[in-house]
Amino acid sequence: MPIDDVVLSFTPASLLILNVVLAVIILGIALEVRPADFRTVARSPKAVLLGICAQYLVLPAVTVGLALLLQVPASIALGMILVACCPPGGISNVLTHRAHGNVALSASMTAVSNLVAIAVMPLNVALWARLNPATAGLMRDFSLDRWEMLVQVLLIIGVPFAVGMPLARRFPAVTDILRPWVQRIGLLALLVFIVAGTASNLGPLREHLGTIFLVVLLHDAVALAVGYWTAAAVRLDEPSRRAFTFEVGARNTGLGLGLTLTFFAGLGGMAMVAAWWGIWDILAGLLLAAWWRRRDARRSAAASSVESNGSAGSAGSNGSAGSNGKRGRGR
Repeated sequence: MPIDDVVLSFTPASLLILNVVLAVIILGIALEVRPADFRTVARSPKAVLLGICAQYLVLPAVTVGLALLLQVPASIALGMILVACCPPGGISNVLTHRAHGNVALSASMTAVSNLVAIAVMPLNVALWARLNPATAGLMRDFSLDRWEMLVQVLLIIGVPFAVGMPLARRFPAVTDILRPWVQRIGLLALLVFIVAGTASNLGPLREHLGTIFLVVLLHDAVALAVGYWTAAAVRLDEPSRRAFTFEVGARNTGLGLGLTLTFFAGLGGMAMVAAWWGIWDILAGLLLAAWWRRRDARRSAAASSVESNGSAGSAGSNGSAGSNGKRGRGR
């Protein structure tokens, strides 16, 4: 069966569970937001604004071009566009920390980008999908109601922020204890939902899994590169480049999956792109962060070795000079 004809089966109860899980994930992000994050934005708005542009303009534009270049089926192309229009996930802050990146910038970008997504995401999906004739046709088939999507995104993102930020401000000690558990439970529940949903709908999707795996692998690599090289183009420092990498590369694809099931009737290609992205971008991000950490450790060891050799050489030279001086005075 062509993947554009595959429709995943989910009950209303399962959709409700997914929306609750997504709200818990966003709550975990909101509990991490502090007034200092917005002061960081006020002090250096250019970096955060550049990050917003990279996420909501550059990445979707590159995604449209990539889908056209690969000539993927329409449902997969629309899934790629939807993922590119999603806000960053909370895992981006964890990956930035593990990669020795600029965590303050990452946290600020995550907070602002998620709030911006409430208004921008429905418009963005409609805008970029129309630039590909195949995805434009799908958009007409499903008659996307942007206002209804706005309300959905507002409930999933806006409400958790409205609850989480005041709690973090008034009870910082309590939220510092709760936040890691909320984040872990939300992420674990989403992974369980994705695995269970994929397993229950595996039959018609089996022949398309290889294509989806390769498309997501390439798309995720491009997203990470867009983040890094956007920051490099304006000569941000290396820690900030790493923050940009994960802010652009780690998308909240659980939100994309929820919107696919709600507004696109569980269209197979879209749902599978969003679902596999949610797993793969964590794996790819952890691998990239580990590579950066190892590279930093090697460079630090090399610098220490050069410094220690230089000190030893300097001490040896001073010793020789002193010895020669004594011999000279003796003569």
